[in-house]
Amino acid sequence: MNTTNFTTLIGRALLAAIFIISGFGKLADPTGTIAFISSTGAPLPELGYAIALLVELGLATALLIGYRARLVALLIALFTLVTAFMFHFDLNNQMQTIMFLKNLAITGGLLQIAAHGAGGLSVDAYRR
Repeated sequence: MNTTNFTTLIGRALLAAIFIISGFGKLADPTGTIAFISSTGAPLPELGYAIALLVELGLATALLIGYRARLVALLIALFTLVTAFMFHFDLNNQMQTIMFLKNLAITGGLLQIAAHGAGGLSVDAYRR
């Protein structure tokens, strides 16, 4: 097994894990999640909830298996950047600042996948 392919797979898995775990948390508590989205003043909290589930469960699973990884990573990166500014941009709150910076770092990792692809251990490689 090629070391680059293995590390790329691990990188995708680690990035996908945070979204998949978060998505299952949202799925387990839709009322609480929608209430949280509402509390931030975000418009259409039910739609936001549905988009979050689509990204965190659907797109993150596609990222994990490396299916259309460049496009999927770009879409998740956009979602992550938007959520950073919508929910975590409070630089007077240390925890929110950390969450904001975490989202920026995750966005950077996703942009690496968007630029370089899923690697050899992926559906994308198999399809080629």
